[in-house]
Amino acid sequence: MEITSFAELPLSPKVQAAVAAAGYTTPTPIQAQAIPVAVSGRDVLGIAQTGTGKTAAFVMPMITRLEAGRARARMPRSLILAPTRELAAQVAHSFEKYGINHKLSVALLIGGVSFEDQDRKLDRGVDVLIATPGRLLDQFQRGKVMLMGVDILVIDEADRMLDMGFIPDIEKICRLLPPRRQTLFFSATMPPEIKRLADNFLRDPVRVEVARPATTVKSITQRFRFCPETEDWAKREVLRELIRSQTIKNAIIFCNRKRDVAILHRSLVKHGFNAAALHGDMDQQSRTDTLERFRNGEITLLAASDVAARGLDIPDVSHVFNFDVPWAGDDYVHRIGRTGRAGREGFAATIVTPDDLGLVKEIERVTGEKPVWIGAEPTAEDFARSGRRRRGSRGRDRGAERSLRPSRGGERLPERRPAAASNAPARERGKRAPALSVADRKPRIDDAVPATRARTEAKPVPPTEPKKRAKPPPMPGPKHAVTGFDHMPAFLRRPVRTA
Repeated sequence: MEITSFAELPLSPKVQAAVAAAGYTTPTPIQAQAIPVAVSGRDVLGIAQTGTGKTAAFVMPMITRLEAGRARARMPRSLILAPTRELAAQVAHSFEKYGINHKLSVALLIGGVSFEDQDRKLDRGVDVLIATPGRLLDQFQRGKVMLMGVDILVIDEADRMLDMGFIPDIEKICRLLPPRRQTLFFSATMPPEIKRLADNFLRDPVRVEVARPATTVKSITQRFRFCPETEDWAKREVLRELIRSQTIKNAIIFCNRKRDVAILHRSLVKHGFNAAALHGDMDQQSRTDTLERFRNGEITLLAASDVAARGLDIPDVSHVFNFDVPWAGDDYVHRIGRTGRAGREGFAATIVTPDDLGLVKEIERVTGEKPVWIGAEPTAEDFARSGRRRRGSRGRDRGAERSLRPSRGGERLPERRPAAASNAPARERGKRAPALSVADRKPRIDDAVPATRARTEAKPVPPTEPKKRAKPPPMPGPKHAVTGFDHMPAFLRRPVRTA
């Protein structure tokens, strides 16, 4: 039976009233399939691309189930794990919207916020604890939160957790929770590591999959723009051309590196655009303020790193521009998913240099869609030479960034260059040294006679005896006892007492 309205879902009357007040009437596919299972108390394995409404798919049933019961100090009744601060804040906002008719207490444990404020909320007891893994473990180790009372666990954006290296923290947190709990597990993709995690911590889950993993929303118009130059100044010119050619309400512009976000932001402001920056080096208050101004329409263009790529609920983003082609096809899906949300039309354009053509092939493989180009398309020769060119303006280009090798500590280091010729023996350089003629090499003592004669006629030279060091004269001063330590300085010697 197909569900066509929220009234058909097994949500409580208070939640139904909040949904109606928010103006929603028809659930998305992930909501229609996941909400009935979640309300029943069974585990859910949800696979859905970003922008499909999966946050509401677990928030609404959680509110319904948490209506009965009361929170105890430092023992949250439910726990939601999110990979980024922004996504955690968005989930908290969803609880405010759909729980407007309830008195549920919600606490947010994220970095960049003082521990004292968070401690006060935990001491009063919370029904819903929304946290990033690192801050939650910090609070647990400080004894400020106990997890044995958690009845519902939600792991949101699990594949993003994998990208950010949070899987060991997730496993540690899950072992601290009671085994008899409900787990709601959501991910846009299912790589092997995520499948292993789901198999370990879900009990007989109902699999809910509303789209093929890593597919893009059909309401998004995707375009690619080829830039023959690899320098950033040329890419910035192409970006300005794309922006001026579109009717933009607001747009997010993605860069691969934080430093490029700052440079691009300054360039956009210099050329008269209403722009701001968002990246991981900003403090939490600045990031929150920037996002709020972007949501309110005070900012038109937001230059951002991938910290803003996933999970942010900004429903009216009209355009997404990829200033840099993302290094992974899945990241492309999540980036352009910031537009075209909840059935709205969206536009996404990606600037491609000759070095990026291999990444375009990876995006095509992940999405299953052929790229549509604006203007001249790259030639077959451009694809064949992809990755060979190098950008010289910053000393290291994106192609070099991809060829970095991991060091022992996880840091990425440049490949070693071939060592220059040295005077080291040939066997130490790993290759045989060419033979040199007598004329080419420096004269040696035995060059004056043949080697055979030199061996027979050479007379053994007696070893020279080392010169004996002269014994220093005795130090002047009073008589002293002969103790065997005559080498001691005079000021350390004790004079012999005489009668």
